[in-house]
Amino acid sequence: MTDSILDGLGPADVERVLAAGRALSLPQGWSPIAERTPADKAYLITEGEVSVRRGGVEVATLGPGAVVGEAAIVNRTLRSATVVALTPLRVVHFTRETIEDLAAEIPAFGEALRSAATGRLESG
Repeated sequence: MTDSILDGLGPADVERVLAAGRALSLPQGWSPIAERTPADKAYLITEGEVSVRRGGVEVATLGPGAVVGEAAIVNRTLRSATVVALTPLRVVHFTRETIEDLAAEIPAFGEALRSAATGRLESG
């Protein structure tokens, strides 16, 4: 379904990325990211599925391994979409600062984030 942002990382780097965030459970219907808001956090989906919507129109459905909220952090812009939980979610929550630090400290993670952010901009 969804390629994982962690696929290109070694086991030690995966462990480091996951340990840097905070595991959370979010209910179905919850919207952790809202369009046109500041880029203050990102989430790695570990279980469940989300709808990505621009102007209220679904543009993507993402599941385990996907990261949401990274594009606005990487590109230093406001959010370009709203994310809504289609199912109950298990996620790893990262602050903007944590994402930026991890991207600098783990080059493969930084590249995966930039690639994901570029892909989102090109598809939207």
